[in-house]
Amino acid sequence: MKKTLGIIVLVLIVLGLAVWLGLPAGLKAMGLHPSYTGPKYQLPDGKALIITTSHDRLGEKGDRTGVFASEMTAPYYEFIAGGLKVDVASIKGGPIPIDPMSFMWFIKSEYDDRYLKDAGFQQKVNQSLKIDDVDFTGYDIIYLAGGWGAAYDLGTSETLGRKISQAYGAGKIIGGVCHGPLGLLTAQDEKGNPLVKERHLTAVTDKQVRELGISMTPQHPERELRAAGALYESKTAFWDMFANHSVIDGRLVTGQNQNAGAEVANKMMMTAKGGPR
Repeated sequence: MKKTLGIIVLVLIVLGLAVWLGLPAGLKAMGLHPSYTGPKYQLPDGKALIITTSHDRLGEKGDRTGVFASEMTAPYYEFIAGGLKVDVASIKGGPIPIDPMSFMWFIKSEYDDRYLKDAGFQQKVNQSLKIDDVDFTGYDIIYLAGGWGAAYDLGTSETLGRKISQAYGAGKIIGGVCHGPLGLLTAQDEKGNPLVKERHLTAVTDKQVRELGISMTPQHPERELRAAGALYESKTAFWDMFANHSVIDGRLVTGQNQNAGAEVANKMMMTAKGGPR
C-alpha cells in the first residue's frame, strides 16, 4: 500500500512538473509572445517615450488590471537595445498599475522576466512621469502601451490627444499595440483632421475582447477605431490572443495585441531612420 501511494505521489509530481514546464512552451508554440526574428534597428542618441494607463480596476470594484506587462517591457528593451534613452509616463503619473495576470508563470514573457530583475526599470514604472509635465516633441518615438486599463483613460484623455497631435505635427513617430492605439482617438493631424481617419491601423480585435470575456470595458479598440474612420485591419486565429499583426501607415505604427510589442518597437525605429512608410 505504501509503495503504491509513493508511486502515485511520484506520478503526480512528474505530471505537475510537465505541466509547469510545458504549458508556457505550448502557449508560445501556439503564438503567444512569439520570438521576434525580424530586422533589428539602431537609433543611437534617440529618445523614446512609453505611455501607459493609470487605471487599475475593471470597472470601479472589479478585478485588478492596468498595463499588460509585455506591452510595456518588450518595447522598452527593444528601444534600449536600439541605443535609445527611454522614459516612462502615464496618464496620472506615479506608480503604474500592471495587470497581475500578465505576470502569471505561464503567460509572462522573457521581457517580463528581465523587468522583474531590473531595479532601474522598476523605478521608472513606480515613479512614472505625468503626461501633463512631458514635452512629447522632445522624443523621436512616442509609444502607447495597452492592457485593459487603457480602455478607461487613453482614449478619453484630451491632454494625451493634444500632446500626440503636437508630436505628430513635429514629425515624430507615433505607435502602440493592443488597447494603446485608443490614445490616438483624440489626436489630430496638421490640418486638424482626426489623426486616425482613413489611416491603416490595427489594435486588439472585438473577437479577442469577447473571447477573453472583458466586454465590460468602456472602449473596444476595433470598434472605436472603425467608428472614428480608421481603415482597421487585423489577423485572426483560433483564439485571437494567438494572432499577430502590425501596420505602418506613414509615421503611425500599430500592433494588434500583446504579441506585437517587439515587432512594433523595431518598425518604429526603422521608420524613424527613414525606412519604409
